[in-house]
Amino acid sequence: MVTDSFLDHIEQLRFEINERLQSFPLDSEPKYIYDPIKYIMDGRGKRLRPIIVNLVGTVYEASKEDLLNAGLAVELLHNFTLVHDDIMDQDSLRHGKATVHKKWDESTAILAGDGIYAIAQILITKVKTNPLNAIHAFNKATLYVCEGQAYDKEFENNHGIVLDQYLTMIKKKTGWLIGFCAELGGILGNQPDSVINELQSYGLNLGIAFQIQDDILEIFSDSKSMGKSLGSDLIAGKQTILTVLARQNDAVSWKQKWEEIMNNDLLLAIEKFRIYFEKNSILESAKNMAKKYTEAAQNNLQIIPKEKRAQLEQLTEFVWKREK
Repeated sequence: MVTDSFLDHIEQLRFEINERLQSFPLDSEPKYIYDPIKYIMDGRGKRLRPIIVNLVGTVYEASKEDLLNAGLAVELLHNFTLVHDDIMDQDSLRHGKATVHKKWDESTAILAGDGIYAIAQILITKVKTNPLNAIHAFNKATLYVCEGQAYDKEFENNHGIVLDQYLTMIKKKTGWLIGFCAELGGILGNQPDSVINELQSYGLNLGIAFQIQDDILEIFSDSKSMGKSLGSDLIAGKQTILTVLARQNDAVSWKQKWEEIMNNDLLLAIEKFRIYFEKNSILESAKNMAKKYTEAAQNNLQIIPKEKRAQLEQLTEFVWKREK
């Protein structure tokens, strides 16, 4: 059960991360790059990734300074991917405000994303415990996220994509970075490979559950709660857990419904998608998959002594049951 004291702790961690990002020393010139970078750092994301680094690292008594630098590094890496993804997907809303390329332009956003990534690299090189392992894992995660985004673009409007291909895509695009965060906590806590590998598996399973839940919320939530445009992935022809399961359930019926719904305006289309997914038990199947990966993540936590894993167990449940 997710307790109030745990939620308070998460909020405190999120507050500290935001404070560090907003007070991060940046030059003021040239404004062309630093104004959008400051805009990104002033955003209000979930900060899930640095929170995972902190919770796992704290279990193993990792250095607070290492956890701070590593946590900020992975959050900036995540934001680097978001800035570039938003350009590629032409999204207009992120964390409740205009995306960088919409507020400025694409050239500015590309450069700001590159700058954010460079800062992330500087921060990860500041860790003092197992620095080479941390940097290697950081760059491996970066490459896998890029591979995941490549699959995401390759799969657009491809109605032959099956569930295994979808899972490969989200494992790399979302799962691996969250897996890296748990892995990084173990690296900074100076744990053996057997523990680090199990921690990485925990993060991978949690990340897959997170993305499945994100796909669900993109249709069954609202823009205010999510802080981003709803339905944009479907309109762009992207593969989500709902579309893949709908096609697997009845490809002919789904194709007909897709063509029918896409002739409506966005709000009406979303409402019709909701009806279809609920009526055909697609929503239920997707929720069951999120639950399966959540349970797998909880099982991975057995590597942590029972008396030390309560917060991570609560985080796992929190991610699964989130509504935004």
